[in-house]
Amino acid sequence: MRLDAMTALVTGGASGLGAATAHAFARAGADVVITDLPNSEGKEMAARIGARARFVPADITDGDSLSAAMGAAKEGGHLRAVVHCAGRGGDRLRILDKEGNPAGLDSYREVLEVNLIGSYNVLRLAAAAMADNPVQDGDRGAIVLTASAAAFEGQIGQTSYAASKGGVHAMTIVAARDLARWGIRVNTIAPGTFDTPMLDRLRQDIRDSIAATIPHPKRLGDAASYADLALSIVRNSYLNGETIRLDGALRMAPR
Repeated sequence: MRLDAMTALVTGGASGLGAATAHAFARAGADVVITDLPNSEGKEMAARIGARARFVPADITDGDSLSAAMGAAKEGGHLRAVVHCAGRGGDRLRILDKEGNPAGLDSYREVLEVNLIGSYNVLRLAAAAMADNPVQDGDRGAIVLTASAAAFEGQIGQTSYAASKGGVHAMTIVAARDLARWGIRVNTIAPGTFDTPMLDRLRQDIRDSIAATIPHPKRLGDAASYADLALSIVRNSYLNGETIRLDGALRMAPR
């Protein structure tokens, strides 16, 4: 799929993995719509990327604002790529606390609402926006979702996060089969431990200890590696229905 003849929409594009992805698509010649919360730095990020980028605020859990963002992306041309990076971390709650009391449900629901239901919201609205595209190189569009290594080996306290990301992994092959008749591909990236704003809050010694657990290379992942893989997925018309781990061969320990 030619990147210089499309519009790409990136959720969570104001920072981290999304910002790197928006930059990469713009450098490859695509027009880019950055979607993030209204109070994010999406407008500033679009200005830094340049003329090929613009910011359209939206909440991934809100159908109306997300539909408006998809519509805005279509105004500039054919929306052929959507990379979904928006999400939130887990709550680090154990199922039972030290006294044997069960964890509450509100936090669990909130994590699933953002990471799983939000992902499905992006998936369904992106597919609808792509369905009337003319076929190019066999495709009408490509959607890239984001799971996590925690989808496979969640750590203690990651019940909600692992469940939400595991759900994204599980729906990838189903979505790819479902949307095949429309010529829309669906794939997922499952990052390991990446150097993102979520980890910036940790002390350097903790960051170093996390990096030491990665077999090779012994460092945190960088956002540019995620962006490069997202570009490759969109370009490769035979890649469909896959969840690709991007984790330096990391397999998460229990804690």
